[in-house]
Amino acid sequence: MVIARALPLAAVTGALCLTGLAFAPPLERGPAPLTVDALPRTTYTAHRGGALEVPENSMAGLAAAYARGTAQVLDFDTRMLRDGTLVVMHDATLDRTTYSTGRVRDQDRQGWEGVRLRPESSLPGSWRAERPPTVAEVLNRFGGRIVLMLEAKDPDSLRGLARLIRARGLTRSVLVNSNRPAVARRAHHFGLISQLWRSARQMRTDRPERWASYVDVLDMDHKARDADLVRAVRSGVPRVWAHTVNTPADRDRVLRLGCDGVITNAPGLLARTPQRGAMP
Repeated sequence: MVIARALPLAAVTGALCLTGLAFAPPLERGPAPLTVDALPRTTYTAHRGGALEVPENSMAGLAAAYARGTAQVLDFDTRMLRDGTLVVMHDATLDRTTYSTGRVRDQDRQGWEGVRLRPESSLPGSWRAERPPTVAEVLNRFGGRIVLMLEAKDPDSLRGLARLIRARGLTRSVLVNSNRPAVARRAHHFGLISQLWRSARQMRTDRPERWASYVDVLDMDHKARDADLVRAVRSGVPRVWAHTVNTPADRDRVLRLGCDGVITNAPGLLARTPQRGAMP
């Protein structure tokens, strides 16, 4: 698979303001713009960088996923520290993925410098313990080079995330994901690309057509019933992706049902395995 690369980025001038948030013109402009709209018909997203292949939510893992070129989107999770610093972390606590313990929200930027990720021993290759990156660091490194997806684990962090995205001119190439329709609506209100994920249980009673006016990507649990996935595909939302798809068989099923993207912990495996039975 080929990842679109951005041309050299011009200097940002002429800051604008909308809903109280300063932002710059998009940096993704050029003859071959790097935007969500320019993604291929079937899109692969490296979930947390590809958590079965690299240390999740780590700078080294995201860099490896980017260099391998097996996904067109890099996904990472975001949390907010007590001083407002936005960092890359899935869990509300440090216990599972780092050598530290306690709540992420109890940390500040200074304390964060001492946190070190604990790579899973089952991962292929050799990985060192490293500090979890800040959101600003990930945007600075990969923004304008590949489409990014960030999940706002803390709803009250949305305004801060919007500022970071706008300040870098990345409003057309960063998806902002949440499980909450209200957060997706706010992201849309801020002029961001809005993504909404839903569990298989939620999908049984969801009416996804209600979200078509403000959700750009529906992110559906691949374990959902066929009828629920098809209902999402026909909802009027521009893109419907499935998570977390780690086997070729599961990928082929959701593509047959009409999904146009998969979010996976194993982008390398899926890239190596040809699709079968996808809709023409």
